[in-house]
Amino acid sequence: MSRLVRVIAAVALLWGMGLAAAVQAQSAGFSALARVDPAQSRLAQAGDSVTLELELSQGVPYRAYTLEAAGAVPRRLVLDFREVDWQGLTPDALGQVADVAGLRFGAVRPGWSRMVVDLTRPMILDQAGLRVDPVTGAALLRVVLRAGSDAEFAAQSGAPHDPAFDLPAPAPVDRTARPRVGEGPLIVVLDPGHGGIDPGAERDGLTEKDMMLTFARELQEVLLRDGNFEVVLTRTDDSFVSLDRRVAIAHSAGGQVFISLHADALSEGQAHGATVHLLADSASDAASATLAERHDRDDLLAGIDLTGQDDQVAGILMDLARQETQPRAERLAQALVAGIRGAELPLNSRPVRHAAFSVLKAADIPSILLEVGFLSSPRDLKNLRDPEWRLHMAEAIREGLTLWVAEDAILSDLVRQ
Repeated sequence: MSRLVRVIAAVALLWGMGLAAAVQAQSAGFSALARVDPAQSRLAQAGDSVTLELELSQGVPYRAYTLEAAGAVPRRLVLDFREVDWQGLTPDALGQVADVAGLRFGAVRPGWSRMVVDLTRPMILDQAGLRVDPVTGAALLRVVLRAGSDAEFAAQSGAPHDPAFDLPAPAPVDRTARPRVGEGPLIVVLDPGHGGIDPGAERDGLTEKDMMLTFARELQEVLLRDGNFEVVLTRTDDSFVSLDRRVAIAHSAGGQVFISLHADALSEGQAHGATVHLLADSASDAASATLAERHDRDDLLAGIDLTGQDDQVAGILMDLARQETQPRAERLAQALVAGIRGAELPLNSRPVRHAAFSVLKAADIPSILLEVGFLSSPRDLKNLRDPEWRLHMAEAIREGLTLWVAEDAILSDLVRQ
């Protein structure tokens, strides 16, 4: 049996079992959202075999597969569910075993949840089954991995094709010329970093994904009240959005400015204060390189491998477009720094830096990544928790954008002359 046939057969079996379980659960009167029982779930190892058991309040459709290592990201077991409430579950609650380096879970797209298990060596997906209690409707998902060779793991790994995960058909492209900056409200795309299965930095019970979503909503309100801005968010809830999808949302919305919001944690040099990052082929310093590597790993850490590159012709065309866009992004970065400095808010000693952030690669939209502060800095952490401080920061960003709009409109007129 070919590898393709094996994969399709396995996914069909798992999917069918999940659907049957879901139907049984619905008939038992349960809601559509399955909950995990941490007390009855476990991760165990016996010799060269690892068993993962998840006790669920009801059966749900699911699929299981493995992925090869990618750069610094290890081999992974991926479990997709429709849909699971992870509340109350922590990675440590399942126990620790030698062949599992770590695991994480959360929303990965609307209506779908994901658990990713990092593996320390090649572990073959040997068994996967969902058993539903006919009386209570509760379900037990049991996955068994066994040790295998590198070649065997590679041969059986890869995300299977699944129509439920297909992207929608491409929408017709609106070829109407995008309004020039200064002609009507500025369309600002705010990108709250991380989300869903990817929490970002974590400190003292605060996660980067939650804080940046909160700040993005607050900044959106400040900009909308001004009357000179339209605002689009790349995510409006705790869901995972891939890097490519974030850029696609900006294009779909006709974005004229793209601002990715972050509050990372860095021990190197005890980084603190707001920092604006711009796209570059290489990082301007070690801290920027670390941040770029960390942010670009987000897709892989969520079990998604987006390593495809633009073809040569498209790459050349994008580079040409960036020759016009990048100077505008540089001026945007300087304007935001001026707004933050004018509000007397904390700035990094080197407030403008460069790195190869994938999320900034929209060739035709001035794009920046703003580290509002660093959760690793006690001062920044205190500020980020303070709603009044966040309001001042949002107002400073608004002032910076207003300054940039005026400057960009003037320079655009000069270029056309």
